[in-house]
Amino acid sequence: MTNLIMPHGSNELNTLYIEDELARASMLSAAAEMRTLEISSAAAANAVMLAAGYFNPLTGYMNKDDALRVSREMLTMDNLFWPVPIVNLTTDANSLDYTHGEEIALKDPNIEGNPVIAIQRVDNVEKLSDEDINIIVTNVFGTNDDNHPGVKTFKEQGRYIISGSIEVLNYSYFPSDFPDTFATAPQIREMLTKAGWSKTVAFQTRNPMHRAHEELCKMALDRLEADGVLIHMTLGKLKEGDIPGDVRDSAIRKMVEIYFPENTAIISGFGFDMMYAGPREALLHAVFRQNAGCTHLIVGRDHAGVGDYYEPFGAQDIFDQDVVKNSLKIEIFKADHTAYSKKLNEVVMMRDAKDHTKDDFVLLSGTKVREMLAAGQELPPEFARKEVAEILMAYYQKIG
Repeated sequence: MTNLIMPHGSNELNTLYIEDELARASMLSAAAEMRTLEISSAAAANAVMLAAGYFNPLTGYMNKDDALRVSREMLTMDNLFWPVPIVNLTTDANSLDYTHGEEIALKDPNIEGNPVIAIQRVDNVEKLSDEDINIIVTNVFGTNDDNHPGVKTFKEQGRYIISGSIEVLNYSYFPSDFPDTFATAPQIREMLTKAGWSKTVAFQTRNPMHRAHEELCKMALDRLEADGVLIHMTLGKLKEGDIPGDVRDSAIRKMVEIYFPENTAIISGFGFDMMYAGPREALLHAVFRQNAGCTHLIVGRDHAGVGDYYEPFGAQDIFDQDVVKNSLKIEIFKADHTAYSKKLNEVVMMRDAKDHTKDDFVLLSGTKVREMLAAGQELPPEFARKEVAEILMAYYQKIG
């Protein structure tokens, strides 16, 4: 049997989803008598990640002390390494009436009718001050600028922080919207075991994969002598302008089907909203890929970044901090931008091509790519596989 890497912070993977159907039905029935709270999309995504074992070994939402210490030092009050606060924040001041030990039914904001997604046993309800919020966003996002999409989303969730353990009753809209792609951490471990992989490199994506991404995965496979690559995509909420999950899913599947050797790539996805938290989010990506059984994570230039908020290689450098090195078993594959070299007639890491100028590469901005696809123009074959470009073109022409 394949020996997989240990999960983060425990010997066994702890999922918070209630597997037993009768127990779930009984809890749903009990929820009808509880006080209810419609939670934010971010809190619902946290519930899904806790349910799926990705946020092992957490047992629920953090309190104010944990959130602040995690923001400052990347450690909980129990000295567990964790890179970002996992919280249930609300604008609802009535939440201050919740009593210690009370069970409340959390309602999903992302599904019509707002069904109950989880039951939370309340430990505490605390209020974050302006200073608390400033400490959290400045440390996690590197800025308190409201134009940063992650900062904006965090501040909009509210300032009442409800801590406590949760039991999760469903995975929100992810299994129905992405039936072939959404998978839990135990399911991915099962896939890796079945494939016979013990050394697996994870590739994080919120975009369709062009030639450069494809070759980067193959480079990592080759240089690490890995068994396979897990192409693991964000299925939750993205910022405006990003390509929807179903379109991205189709494009990636087509590329793997045609251009990857058999049994070298597994395509899957996880139910989380992008935070755009740069280096801190790269660490979170590493934590939950370790929980899913991966030994390596590809971390590239401006990983999980947005705009000019982060240093180009800040997401790689943060892994050199002692608290990270002493806590994570997963390792990173440090990547630079990859692009097609006209000189060498192949995709290379730009830092490896010392004798090249910018004009020696086929480089297209995201905006230029979108404009060409919307106009029905073919992308250069050095930039994108024809079959992938056709799927994207159909999408852009539809939204017109």
